[in-house]
Amino acid sequence: MWDESCNYDTVQEIRVKTTVYLGVGAINKIDDILAQMKHEGISSILCVSGGRSYKVTGAWDKVEAAAKKHGITLALYNRVTPNPTTDSVDEAAELGRTINAGAVICIGGGSPIDCGKSAAILLANPGKTGEDIYCFRFTPEKALPIIAINLTHGTGSEVNRFAVATVTKLNYKPAIAYDCIYPRFAIDDPALMTGLSEDQTRYVSIDAVNHVVEAATTTVSNPFAVNLAKETIRLVHGWLPKALENPTDLKARYELSLAALQAGVAFDNGLLHFTHALEHPLSAVSPDLSHGLGLAVLLPAVIKECYAARAGVLAYILEPIAPGLAGVPEEADAAAKAVEQWLFGLGVTQKLQDLGVSEADVDKFCDLVEQTPSLGLLLSVAPVKATREHVARIYMNSLRPMA
Repeated sequence: MWDESCNYDTVQEIRVKTTVYLGVGAINKIDDILAQMKHEGISSILCVSGGRSYKVTGAWDKVEAAAKKHGITLALYNRVTPNPTTDSVDEAAELGRTINAGAVICIGGGSPIDCGKSAAILLANPGKTGEDIYCFRFTPEKALPIIAINLTHGTGSEVNRFAVATVTKLNYKPAIAYDCIYPRFAIDDPALMTGLSEDQTRYVSIDAVNHVVEAATTTVSNPFAVNLAKETIRLVHGWLPKALENPTDLKARYELSLAALQAGVAFDNGLLHFTHALEHPLSAVSPDLSHGLGLAVLLPAVIKECYAARAGVLAYILEPIAPGLAGVPEEADAAAKAVEQWLFGLGVTQKLQDLGVSEADVDKFCDLVEQTPSLGLLLSVAPVKATREHVARIYMNSLRPMA
């Protein structure tokens, strides 16, 4: 069993920080949250969102009503795009300064939440910019209180200390991780997620699966992350097809929200490695690429590369997708192909060549992996040494379906 390798005499850090409200109707908790903000003397709040979902889901109506009830002024920045940029972070923070914001509400999926977290840092650190954050020119120790209203079941950003943004001038997409950007409160209301398209539904849940596959197999993982991984994959495997069949199935959306929440906590504990490190350059160069799709394209090749080093753990957590694995290194190909076939069965059949990437591009992406700040930290905890050869092989094995 995988847990036979657990070191009982090694002290491991287990993180559980954010207060989360999960369930249909959780959005109504915004009233209690804003009452608490007012009680603490906060009378103005910056809201950060994308251009549409904050409104069509009804989340904004609830936020506005609660703010009005408690005498809180809101300023809305609703220009966040997928794969947010440091320019967006700067614009959001500038709007927050005009009302002297005392907190930040993020409404949306990973992009608005990450942008809002970053703006919360800038509002608490005058004179700094988004580029300063993501080029690691200073280490933030404070940020304004963050409230995350999550509108997708995949990001995990509503319950952890991570954020990503593309540095506009450099086309880098680094990740940051600071204790000061744990959301204080998070809302995961499945009723706000029924409007996700089929592709969005697929990609965000696949993002959650990637989170736990990586978190369970890093060199700094812990048993908590491994068990969260197994349960996350079980939930996604069982409930994603139901959500695709019936987008308004609230039970399915609830279970997928729970899976994503668990995945966010898992990678807060175990961190990430190859899949996210190699996907970030893809979406920095191609901003229209869905993060979850980029991860799906790479995941089978990452499993193939890492299986021998974490065979017991991967056999354990992948059991819902790839039953019958014994947890021996020789199964690497079989495990990778089983995951690829699972993705294909969900309708995610694209590989890198379908996204316009060729063998000639692999060196460029390897360069970006080496040059992008923060990705070296992710790769440093990979279960196998992250040489350029390993990175190139993952990209090459992701170009087309596995033979």
